[in-house]
Amino acid sequence: MQKTARRSQSARPPGRPREFDMDTALDRAVRVFRERGYHATSIGDLTAAMRLATGSIYKAFRDKHAVFLAAFERYTALRQEQTRSAAERGANGRERIRNVLLSYVEHSQGSEGRRGCLVVGSAVELSALDPVVGARVNAQLKSNESFIAGLIREGQADGSIPRHVAADDTARLMICITQGLRVVGKARLPLDGERLVGVAMKLLA
Repeated sequence: MQKTARRSQSARPPGRPREFDMDTALDRAVRVFRERGYHATSIGDLTAAMRLATGSIYKAFRDKHAVFLAAFERYTALRQEQTRSAAERGANGRERIRNVLLSYVEHSQGSEGRRGCLVVGSAVELSALDPVVGARVNAQLKSNESFIAGLIREGQADGSIPRHVAADDTARLMICITQGLRVVGKARLPLDGERLVGVAMKLLA
């Protein structure tokens, strides 16, 4: 992905879009897509949120679909970083999974929770009709599932999780739990993180 769209004023030919930071622009687009969804977001919404002229958006991304794909990539990269950072704070596999679940609860509450998850929203709104987005959603969910399965196996190796726990099946169920948390957060239902995560952790008993 092009990191930035930058060129000095003197070197920029007429009609060239103004200098802007790509990540900042995409972060603003992510927020709109999370709050409104793909179909309810117009180019006008994006120009206002990204603080770019319509011509600049079309020159950088071609169309709304391309903006969405770039925003999706940006969002999933940041969320993966947040999830892995939460896991790293644990001393063993079991603690790392608990931290991951608590991180999902945290991101499913308050204003962050109300904005919703771009992966979940895309799965519901676009996956059945847009094969490109569908493939990216599936890849992201599989990546998340593989990460959790790896933590389970790590816990089995360090003795914090029993050997009889089925790593792949349990990881799939935990993906259902984490994505369900994002749906509940979008619906603004209260979440008692400690209690819910305590129940989920019984899957590892």
